[in-house]
Amino acid sequence: MMENLSLFAPEEAVQEQLTLTQAGRLDVVRLDFCQAETLSWQELFSGFDTLHAITYSSGIGFVAQLLTLFDRAEILFGCDEVISYSLQEVMAYQYKLVERLRETASKQKLDLISRIEAGTLRLYAARSVLSHEKIYLLSAADGRRRVVMGSANLSFAAFGGRQRENICYLDGEAAYDWYWDSYCRLREESTDQLAKETLLCADDGENLEELPIARTIRTQKALLLEPVEEAKEEVRFALDVRNLAAKFAPSLPRPDKKGKLLLSPDKFKSIRRQVVSSQVKERELQSQYPQLEIFPDEGLVRLNGTDLELSPAAEEVARDASLFLEYMDGYEKFHGDVAGMQQRYFAFANWFFCSPLMACMRDMAVRYNQNLLPYPVFGLVYGQSKAGKTSFLETLLKMMIGQKTKLAAPEFTRSSIEGLKRTVKGAPIIVDDLTNARFNQHAIETIKNDDFGVADRLLHYPAVVISANEDVKAVAPEVIRRTVICRVQAGLTNTEVMRSNVVRKVQREVGTAFYREYLRRMLECLPQLMEELKEDTSDRAPDILAVSSQVLLDLFSACTDHPLPAYVRSLTLEDYFSEKVTGSYAIKTIRSAWQTSRSSFTLSQRTNELRYNAGAPWEADRILKELPETLEAHKSRDWVVMDLEEARKFFDIPFKKTLLDRLQKR
Repeated sequence: MMENLSLFAPEEAVQEQLTLTQAGRLDVVRLDFCQAETLSWQELFSGFDTLHAITYSSGIGFVAQLLTLFDRAEILFGCDEVISYSLQEVMAYQYKLVERLRETASKQKLDLISRIEAGTLRLYAARSVLSHEKIYLLSAADGRRRVVMGSANLSFAAFGGRQRENICYLDGEAAYDWYWDSYCRLREESTDQLAKETLLCADDGENLEELPIARTIRTQKALLLEPVEEAKEEVRFALDVRNLAAKFAPSLPRPDKKGKLLLSPDKFKSIRRQVVSSQVKERELQSQYPQLEIFPDEGLVRLNGTDLELSPAAEEVARDASLFLEYMDGYEKFHGDVAGMQQRYFAFANWFFCSPLMACMRDMAVRYNQNLLPYPVFGLVYGQSKAGKTSFLETLLKMMIGQKTKLAAPEFTRSSIEGLKRTVKGAPIIVDDLTNARFNQHAIETIKNDDFGVADRLLHYPAVVISANEDVKAVAPEVIRRTVICRVQAGLTNTEVMRSNVVRKVQREVGTAFYREYLRRMLECLPQLMEELKEDTSDRAPDILAVSSQVLLDLFSACTDHPLPAYVRSLTLEDYFSEKVTGSYAIKTIRSAWQTSRSSFTLSQRTNELRYNAGAPWEADRILKELPETLEAHKSRDWVVMDLEEARKFFDIPFKKTLLDRLQKR
């Protein structure tokens, strides 16, 4: 039985349609209260043969039972969880709606398809905002008409008396005709029809072209989809509630197996103590770790609650620039691939400085169905020891926020990092000296699931930077394409490390003026980049790393009269993620082996196969993980097996055995 059901007699109800065209004015239906009754949902809906309905979150099982009361029915489905009605949200919603309809029909032995085919049932899925009201239009062949409206969706919870709802109905043609016009307008402008073929399709991504929106596009030849400008304050409030709930969750007791939770005053006191304790820990973390917030719309940057001065004195900017170049020049004393090391460190610094802007770029990319990969929020610096990795990262962070913070490797887990990312804002979290075992156990899964902050629309979360030594033997492809990787192959001896004082000098004297000027210039560029993310016409993602490198190049050029070092250069996304860059270790290894140890290779022109003996399975793994798919590479114990022709292109080596090679092999 239903509660709070308002009943309106048609002869006593007064209805006034106010068709108002002025901005900010509303269509209003005025009603007179007659009486309240208690009815079951069957009594409310029975006695009519046709149903037209608009519902949001609905119970498909209830819908199926309701349909048995009507000879003909038409239902428009909307979804409260869809915020902006971007293409990805519409596709995801329609996909899951079809899935639910298919599963429910199968379980309850309903023949929805035959009813759709017979024309007695039509189902529609929203592609833009429907009415927030829930409307159910009932009609009969003898001319009787009824409108049911209010807060109740089509579900057992709403119409089964399990929760309070505001439910009203009006009988008569006047009310029916007014709501019918509204219904028809919403159906034509905001929904796509579900065809029987859609429900018959297998439940996989191969059938996306059978989604309702795809069928509409085929029928109409073109469709303009305009994401709504949501009420930012309401969306932010909803997201804040969701984020706060996530913070409360670890402090709350778990429900029993049936999902029930028994609370007492003492239990709630215990909850309060745990929440307070968590808040104390969070405040401690916030005092230890920085809060760097960037507001692109306002051109404002805030550090630990204080607005930053983004127009620093030119001489302070020049001093910081000079100290950075002095720091980088210190690598000239290292042993190994010094030039390559400087280039890789500068490229990493470019991403490191740019990383606080990645969250807002990723948020905009999600809203407009763009790729997230061009906006990485993970970095990895690894290679031989005594390569200055830790001090390099500390120096960059000192230039950004004036402090050095890092997380010890034993504290690194996926859950601890996600907790920190909700606490720390903007400036990168540095995880120092991660071992290979811990990297494989925690870091890989964390990086692969790099959608943190996307669903919650977080705009200030930090990047995570991991430093590791040479024992990180191989980086998997799914990590490589989501991570800015800097592999260093140069270092100092123990005594040289002890004697060096460049690091101490730079970290003592460097300030934040250079970075504040960098932020000011980046904030001038950011609106254009974010506008480009809204466009579907370009086949290339807006390259914020290219813009960042140009800003750095201009800054360094303005700060010195001397020629800039070769490593200070313009960069693009290709310099970070092209196959030649991500496969640099494999390329260097294979080229070196071809020069010095051709006996490690076997070639077969007949089978178009190149085999390389890496000497150990782990080394074969490392090489294999850096090779692009075009090489069709696989491993056989110590051997890496590749497509010969593709290997010639990738490694830029002819791979031809000479007569001398054959004789030496004999």
